[in-house]
Amino acid sequence: MRLDPRAAAKAALGYLQRNPDEFVNAAVNAAKLRFGIPVAALRWLADQASNAPKAPQDIELATSNESLRVSAAIDAMGTPIRAHASIRIDEIRFSASELRVGVRLSDIKLVLLGESDTPLALLIKSGALDLSRPGNLFKYLPKRPAMIVEAEGDRVVLDFMRVPGVAKSGAIKKALDVVSPVLGIKAIETDSSHIYVALEATPWRLSESIQALLGT
Repeated sequence: MRLDPRAAAKAALGYLQRNPDEFVNAAVNAAKLRFGIPVAALRWLADQASNAPKAPQDIELATSNESLRVSAAIDAMGTPIRAHASIRIDEIRFSASELRVGVRLSDIKLVLLGESDTPLALLIKSGALDLSRPGNLFKYLPKRPAMIVEAEGDRVVLDFMRVPGVAKSGAIKKALDVVSPVLGIKAIETDSSHIYVALEATPWRLSESIQALLGT
């Protein structure tokens, strides 16, 4: 997906004009070492992404109980379905060697869009597909993606440093070397219209960041 910078800037400006209190909220949150991502921004990005070939369509996003509720129409193994899920991030850990994100998945539901007789459609119709513990499904995938480092119950752990394009990026590694000693992510929180990232500072490790920045 390639974003049009002008369209993104126009959308951001329009949002801020409609929600001038965002400036005050941003200042208050900055003092608490956290920043908010408007769900409206995620909806805009999802709308842009839906223009890509084979991308999910009719994406709906909302927050509830510290989770992001997602619904989208997708083609899963040749089966048109609407998928619903609640996603909660309970861990983010990063350093020069890992970019780890722990995700809990709940309230998963798959609804067929039209008639289909594919194996997946038959599983959905029969009710034999247990989606209450999605981690177990990922755990026993015959060709599990390398980025899935743990999977159990309702929890899946991803390490994006296992993605070759990320692992080989000198810019990403450099950024992690500089940022990770002094800044971490403590929690992901939500309200009715935002996702908040709460940061944790360790300023006593500033010398490590400076060394990484200078390449010493």
